[in-house]
Amino acid sequence: MIKKQGKTRRQFLGTSLAVAAPMVLPAHVMGRGAIAPGEKVSLGVIGIGPRGTYDLQAMLGLADVQCVAIADVQASRRDAGKALVDKHYGTADCKLYGDFRELLDRPDIDAVLIATGDRWHADASMLAARAGKDVYSEKPCGLTIRLCQQLEATIQETGRVFQAGTQRRSVPNFVRAVEMAQSGKLGKLHTMFASVYMPSLDISWLPGEQEPSKQKCDWNMWLGPAPWRPYNHEYVTGKWRGYSDFDSGARLLDWAAHTVDLCQWANQADSTTPVTFEPTGNGITCMYDNGVKLILDFLATPFGDRGPNWITKLGTCPVRFVGDEGWLETGDNGGTEVSSESLRREIHAKTTKVSGLDVTAHARNFFDCVKSRQSTVANAAVMRNSHVACHAAALSWILKRKLTLDPASQTFVNDDEANRLRSRLSRTWT
Repeated sequence: MIKKQGKTRRQFLGTSLAVAAPMVLPAHVMGRGAIAPGEKVSLGVIGIGPRGTYDLQAMLGLADVQCVAIADVQASRRDAGKALVDKHYGTADCKLYGDFRELLDRPDIDAVLIATGDRWHADASMLAARAGKDVYSEKPCGLTIRLCQQLEATIQETGRVFQAGTQRRSVPNFVRAVEMAQSGKLGKLHTMFASVYMPSLDISWLPGEQEPSKQKCDWNMWLGPAPWRPYNHEYVTGKWRGYSDFDSGARLLDWAAHTVDLCQWANQADSTTPVTFEPTGNGITCMYDNGVKLILDFLATPFGDRGPNWITKLGTCPVRFVGDEGWLETGDNGGTEVSSESLRREIHAKTTKVSGLDVTAHARNFFDCVKSRQSTVANAAVMRNSHVACHAAALSWILKRKLTLDPASQTFVNDDEANRLRSRLSRTWT
């Protein structure tokens, strides 16, 4: 196990992420070759709802990973997580915490899986990085442009390994599709299509209910940096999605964090973003400096009929890449459709079918990088640019006008209103 110095809970309570000064950390905290290839990575889990459980099940299957602790604000979820881990190892050793900062205090934990609700991803990731932990964070990794920038800066300052949970970067059919686009086998790439949810903004509140005991569900901690509202049991059972205080980018990032990310990669644009974003009825059209067009196509029924623009049988989260010599489309069922027989031979000769939901290879990449200290396939810089592209597109839809973004500063050109919406006020939750 890595031996690291962590900040105490009292220190966390007195620290503001927005103004925290960079920490000077000793080399062993920076993780420079501290875990030998044959040594196990000690894992803590922050948030163990349905998605966290799904991710953890894949990680438990990795022989060089040992889950030692789980933190969740809900007792029922903590207990279910412990039962899963202890059954897997045949022990009773998994420790539970209601406050994840107590988990971060443990010097024996090397890395954390963060699978809370979206509102917590950025803040929990930054606290974990400053506590000397490597971070695998579910997406969207930040609810605003500013939070994505702050998170990437914190990862750089602390030298931590970071993996965004955009696992399709590690799924064979998506990897192969990107290779085809980048290699010129489609000819010169000119248009990309990213499927996204139909955007929505909902600022309503569910009716207030009696708060449960803090031990059963810590409502203040559940809300975290999100604005206060009265407790309702539906929020904590997963029905928080769609409420703008808890969601990001008018819900666009639910899928766009994956599909736009893949388009960024296909266009070899991981270090930049599109420069213009314009709502166009049933979508948003974005343009890159290199002339490639990215169309975010709204799906009214993401899990049903895709409509005329998509091949339904390919499954969820489809993307399409179009060049002047051909096109391909791929989705979560592992299949790919192409415009010619020659492209079909290229695809089927080299692609193994794996579900786009499978996180195993993505987790493997993360833990390999925890040991090697190399950069992951969905590192913090990749995350920042693809997420900023999504957020900028969402703001163009919210404001109902074309926006121009400076990719270097990631600020909008001559648009004060759009620039104000790059960030949100964060509630004091400690």
